Amino acid sequence: MKITTIVLDSVGLGYLPDAAQFGDEGADTLDHTVLKTGLELPHLASLGLGCVPGVHTLSQVEKPLGAFGRMVEANPGKDTSTGHWEFVGIRLEHPFQVFPQGFPEDFLAAYCARIGVGGYLLNRPYSGTEAIRDYGEAHLRTGFPIVYTSADSVFQIAAHIGKVPLETLYAWCQTAREMLVGPLACARVIARPFEGEPGSFYRREDLRKDFALEPPPNVLDELKAAGLEVVGVGKIPDIYAHRGFTREVKAGSNAEGLARTLELMREPFAGLVFTNLVDFDAKYGHRRNPAGYAEALAAFDARIPELLAALGSEDYLFIVSDHGNDPTYRGTDHTREYGMLLVVGPGMAGADLGTRATFADLGASWARAFGLPWSGPGTSVL
Repeated sequence: MKITTIVLDSVGLGYLPDAAQFGDEGADTLDHTVLKTGLELPHLASLGLGCVPGVHTLSQVEKPLGAFGRMVEANPGKDTSTGHWEFVGIRLEHPFQVFPQGFPEDFLAAYCARIGVGGYLLNRPYSGTEAIRDYGEAHLRTGFPIVYTSADSVFQIAAHIGKVPLETLYAWCQTAREMLVGPLACARVIARPFEGEPGSFYRREDLRKDFALEPPPNVLDELKAAGLEVVGVGKIPDIYAHRGFTREVKAGSNAEGLARTLELMREPFAGLVFTNLVDFDAKYGHRRNPAGYAEALAAFDARIPELLAALGSEDYLFIVSDHGNDPTYRGTDHTREYGMLLVVGPGMAGADLGTRATFADLGASWARAFGLPWSGPGTSVL
């Protein structure tokens, strides 16, 4: 048996009851994108997405091919790590540290001394593409790292490949990872290499590298310990600091992620294929581009028949989301929303899964499917 789980990164299903605490009351990534663009998603609707509470823009089919529901994010936060850690049964008592005013000056002075540079550039929450546009030329003159963050718990370093060798940039990130602990602990340090000339800089997303906090024991560890294959596709292994996987498969775009996922679904092994499709979030949500977001959703929807055809008779397909990023909403941050939950597999057709109390029901379902004991948070939907 194989379980394929695909995270539609940021495709939220409406604001959570506590969204006002995050400034996100009224956000609704899916419905607002559909309303803004006239998007149609016939295959997602056929799985039951239009039957989920709070989804008002897709048709409610009489006989859904899958089970359908939504999940409440119990962890405090709305970022990638918070949601993905909860998927695998990790409960956070406190949110990851964020830096809305930038990183402390004394920390950055110590950091620059450690990596042997005379200074840094920027140090504020900033768009990644705007960071290299506005500070790339100064970086080429000085060799100083462009340091910035976002509303997420991230320390990001941009450097031009022609000025700073890729290996040096990665070493800078590893040093930051070692230093950003304790009171300054943040979820991820991200290398953001770029190329080009002033006025036409561009990021090399294929060379991006994440350095995550080491997660505590979780469901992925249990699957691996049981001798199952655990394959992370795209940025999934980065999110868990490469812990709990038997194999890692690189993929940049949604199209690459789906291509690699389909190849793995057709391989003869027992275990988990765990994929994140990042384009919804990185390319369109943060940039508040509803048309691009809709095109990405339509492209995924069109591939669903291939995913269903690749399922074996005992296999399961989970389609989920980790937070929202409403492209019609104010600002450029993630939005605190319900997570999607669609399941295709034996005995799941037409099942109403309702509103689940935690994202951890996903990992609990994996454990149940493979007959493994799991005493952590979450309740299986199977």
